[in-house]
Amino acid sequence: MPPATKLPPSRPQANVMLSRVAHSLYWMSRYIERAENIARLLEVNLQFLLDFQGLNDASLKDHWDSIILSTGEEKLFAEHYKTATSRTVTEFLAFDLRNPGSILACVFAARENARMIRDQISAEMWETLNELHLYLKSQNTTDVWASGPHEFFARIKQASHLFQGLTGATYSRSEGWEFIQFGKYIERADKTTRILDVKYHILLPSASDVGGAVDTAQWQAVLRSASALEAYRRAHVSAILPWKAAEFLIFSDSFPRSLHYCVAQIDDFLRRILSETGARPKSDAARAARRLLADLQSLSITEIIDQGLHEFLQQVQTTLDTIGEEVVQTTMFYPAESSAEEQQQQQQQ
Repeated sequence: MPPATKLPPSRPQANVMLSRVAHSLYWMSRYIERAENIARLLEVNLQFLLDFQGLNDASLKDHWDSIILSTGEEKLFAEHYKTATSRTVTEFLAFDLRNPGSILACVFAARENARMIRDQISAEMWETLNELHLYLKSQNTTDVWASGPHEFFARIKQASHLFQGLTGATYSRSEGWEFIQFGKYIERADKTTRILDVKYHILLPSASDVGGAVDTAQWQAVLRSASALEAYRRAHVSAILPWKAAEFLIFSDSFPRSLHYCVAQIDDFLRRILSETGARPKSDAARAARRLLADLQSLSITEIIDQGLHEFLQQVQTTLDTIGEEVVQTTMFYPAESSAEEQQQQQQQ
């Protein structure tokens, strides 16, 4: 979470309240989107391993290592777990409150941000987050594994979809709406790059592997992790090909989880938030968003693969971080959510 910054003396007190509300709306939206994406990623990859139980230990280790690396939390994971397995990675990304990006930590943080601005959101939005929070508090890791994690992940996804639907149906199209949407698409774009980054190393498999059962299933898993499998098949009747799958998730201008679509939405809501009405953006964040959108409108998948998919995705992640950080620093001055330590203490209590 970004550090708190001091309010400039000249800023009126009325805007302080707006900044606090904007901050909570932004992070509430990001956290619930993040929880959903992690739930989908874990569910799909656990199912993939059930479908291919004959994979050797080395393949399994590489599979789970790549997921941890894609989150950028490999150092934190190594501090608490010896090896990356289906059990340890799921524990770390779903249930471990020591990881601020785990599903539990994200839902608790989203609910805490919503609590801070309870009077600024609809009753339906609050009830959905609070019910999910209470559900997670009642869960036990051992019981979730014993009953099968599918129901747990499905509950997370359904709650996120319900929350977003209720937000669209009950929240006024005001400045607060712009921060909610901006946070959602920043998070969604980032997670799409990370879902792709999990499998970047198999974009060019050996000739004997192309089109094989494992190769096809791996790319089906990539598409399913972004809820894109059905949309991809409607756009491409032929078999699933690595470069076609990557092209769809990066360049589609109509699929709502593609990188291009998300960046277009980021550019739109960012210009509204920063009052960028001219043809030429003035702020660094707006210029960065416009450059990224222009790249996605002009590049081809061949050019990206030639320069390195992994490197391209890392550059996009850095740009998204820069955009989000500038908006936080210039429009939000008093973080509303609790610190990670406070959230953990609240949950323990």
